[in-house]
Amino acid sequence: MPKEKFITAVPFLPEKLTIPKLRSAAANCRGCDLWKKATQTVFGEGAASALLMLVGEQPGDKEDLAGKPFVGPAGRILDAALKDAGIAREDTFVTNAVKHFKHEMRGKRRLHKRPNNYEIERCKIWLERERDLVKPATIIALGVTAARSLTGKTVTIAKMRRTPVELADGTKLVVTIHPSALLRIEDEGDKHAAYRDFVADLKAARAAAGKAPAKAK
Repeated sequence: MPKEKFITAVPFLPEKLTIPKLRSAAANCRGCDLWKKATQTVFGEGAASALLMLVGEQPGDKEDLAGKPFVGPAGRILDAALKDAGIAREDTFVTNAVKHFKHEMRGKRRLHKRPNNYEIERCKIWLERERDLVKPATIIALGVTAARSLTGKTVTIAKMRRTPVELADGTKLVVTIHPSALLRIEDEGDKHAAYRDFVADLKAARAAAGKAPAKAK
C-alpha cells in the first residue's frame, strides 16, 4: 500500500491550537523519518500576530542544535537584510517548511540535504497551522522548497521574485532566495549585488503587507 497510508503528521496535532501547544506537539512528531537523525524539532518563533512570516527550507546544523530557526550563518545574513529593509525581526514570525534537519554525514560533518516532496508534504500541516494562528498579511518564501510548500507546485525564483502573488486564502506571497545562497557566492561584486536584490525583495514584501512593521534599530 502507499507509504502515505501509514505516515502522516496529522495525528500529532494538539486538540487546542496555539503556537506554544503546536510547538510542544511538533517536538514529538513522527510524521516522516527525518526525526530519527535530527537532534530535535525546530519550530517557528516570533510575533504571534506578525504582518510578515518568513518561511525557509529546513533548519540547518546550528538550528538543529539550538532548537531555533535561522541562528546560524544564513540567519545572520537574514538579520542584516531585514535591518537594511527596515524590518525588525522581532516583529516577524520566522519558520521553515520542514521542521527537522535533513543531512548526510561527510566524515564528522553533517551536510545539508534538500528535503524531498514527500517530506515537504508530511510537514506541511505544521506550517499551515502556523499560518492559521499568526495570520500574516504577507509571507516571504525563502527559496524553492518554501515556495513549493506554500504553492503546491515547483516555482522558478527568477520568474516570481519581488512581485507579490495572492494565495488561496488571500495572503500575499513574495518569493526570494534563501539567504544561504549568498554564502555560496565567491565573487564579492556578485555577492553584494545579490544581497541588494535580496533586501529589495524584503522591502517589496513589507510594502505588500500594507502596513510597514516597526523599523529595525
